[in-house]
Amino acid sequence: MVKAAWALATISPMPQTLTSPTHSELILKKSRFLCCVEPMASRALAQERVQALRQQHPGAAHVCWALLAGGQSAANDDGEPGGTAGRPMLDVLRHQDLEGVLATVVRYFGGVKLGAGGLVRAYTDAVAQALLAAKAADQFKPLQRMASLTCSVPYALEGWVRREVQAHHATLLDVSHTSVVTLHMTLPESQAAALVARLNDGGQGHLAWISAEQNTP
Repeated sequence: MVKAAWALATISPMPQTLTSPTHSELILKKSRFLCCVEPMASRALAQERVQALRQQHPGAAHVCWALLAGGQSAANDDGEPGGTAGRPMLDVLRHQDLEGVLATVVRYFGGVKLGAGGLVRAYTDAVAQALLAAKAADQFKPLQRMASLTCSVPYALEGWVRREVQAHHATLLDVSHTSVVTLHMTLPESQAAALVARLNDGGQGHLAWISAEQNTP
């Protein structure tokens, strides 16, 4: 039997995300900064959201954004001087240990230039105020650390493994049938050890672990 090659990883502090969008509006020297911070799973979805905002606000001078979504994190100044919008917004999200969130700020130019320092403060404050509103409304929630497990078993054990996966509240993501049955599942990391132990014991040497990894959804 191939032993499970996995280890429990920890994050400190625990990353957080938002349960729903939160907003703020800042007016500075006649410029309006309309901010939204919302849950977002990927860069592709973030770009769709930004494009929708551009269509909703055709008169806006800029639609700047920052995304924290694992390896897909990004920041965009949308024509503002480099480093004065997207990066400061991203820094605010990181300071709050957020993950899976998109911050956007729609700016309507009021005719008065703010300078680089003024822009940094404006975009930082817009996101910070939106997050303060989210905290006041109890819209923060911790992200649950997940474990992803893949094993193979003979056909005779498929039904039993499926029942154990369900009993341990794991989600079966994919099942493939070749010479053996390969099952890919995910479950809260805190419950993974119990499922691995149960499958190892019940498999009686016929269950092989193929791969395993940890992630934060």
